[in-house]
Amino acid sequence: MTTKAYLQVTMHIAEENRAAAANVYTKYKEPFLTGIKGATSKELLIRDKDVQVQHGFESAEDAANYLKSDLFIQHVFKELSEQFEGDPEVRIYSVA
Repeated sequence: MTTKAYLQVTMHIAEENRAAAANVYTKYKEPFLTGIKGATSKELLIRDKDVQVQHGFESAEDAANYLKSDLFIQHVFKELSEQFEGDPEVRIYSVA
């Protein structure tokens, strides 16, 4: 599988809640990689000002479809949203 697109989700999460957010990432990483069409990678980036998850996909269409999936809406987003301080920033990038 070749990564041709990335879904980047940037979340503002208080430092004391980042362990809970990391647990959600860990819990759903394998179901994402094995169950989502076109998924190629998933990485968690912890920065001073925010937390970011980079998802790799075979296409931008696969990335957009993941945002509409049951896994994302009913599980990942639902569990993470309890930790948000404001709305997350969601972007899809195509690889040149």
